[in-house]
Amino acid sequence: MPNSHWPVRVYRAALSGQAPAAVEAHLAGHGWSAAWRNGIYPYHHYHSTAHEVLVIACGQATLTLGGEGGPTVSVAEGDVLVLPAGTGHRRDAASADLLIIGAYAQGRSWDICRPEQTDPAEAHGRIVQVPDPLRDPVTGEPWSAGP
Repeated sequence: MPNSHWPVRVYRAALSGQAPAAVEAHLAGHGWSAAWRNGIYPYHHYHSTAHEVLVIACGQATLTLGGEGGPTVSVAEGDVLVLPAGTGHRRDAASADLLIIGAYAQGRSWDICRPEQTDPAEAHGRIVQVPDPLRDPVTGEPWSAGP
């Protein structure tokens, strides 16, 4: 799992109580588009062509970040995770009503890379070419590499 030199950002209850369309509009207003609504895959994967934001619109889940043996995080409605390109993630458990709204910085095209199926050198070459986000998806402030 290549992961990233940037940390995952976790915002607790940052977008609580908002309808999915409002969450999508909020993200798009900060430059995070190509939104989707679904869950999180139950296998380790990462995206080598885009930074991803995950908003827990409904329900709760436990995720593993960074690949096999990585830290676990519990998330609930309103929580937001910002996953820099290359950051491994997997859903370990979820409530039946889990709804995730995801989007990508600058609406970039995304891919799905699985460690056992993806050449790490090729993935790394794509990851380092992903431009920095312009704005933080939650605050709208200019992006900085720090937390």
